[in-house]
Amino acid sequence: MSTTLLPPPRETEIDPGAGGGGGWTGVRLVTAVIPPSRLEQLQAAAAAGGATGMTVSDAGGYGRQRGHSATWMGAEYQIDFVPKLQVELLVSAADADRVVDALVAFVRTGRIGDGKVWVTPVESVTRIRTGEAGLDAL
Repeated sequence: MSTTLLPPPRETEIDPGAGGGGGWTGVRLVTAVIPPSRLEQLQAAAAAGGATGMTVSDAGGYGRQRGHSATWMGAEYQIDFVPKLQVELLVSAADADRVVDALVAFVRTGRIGDGKVWVTPVESVTRIRTGEAGLDAL
């Protein structure tokens, strides 16, 4: 039987404001699902909010609009999953609200399909190249 030994959590990684449930870092994952046409605005917003990097993935889905109809070569068909982008940004807990406010301000058009943004606490983060952990890994 093989046992993996993990180092104990560093004191600097524990976020005292994370609700007392040990182990949370001072890092938050901001996730936004947006229309592909709004990516440039989101990049500008992320920079304005203090984010230093992001990961962008293709996504598809629907919300209240439940997809839409389209016509191609004279035939009408239903698109059930609307093309979207999922953007993930790791930011410090102190910057999370500012980043979300900037994203909403820059990306919002006021129309159905603008997208969603949410924030999730991150239990741990480590930069693979250097081994830096917590806020130092950002």
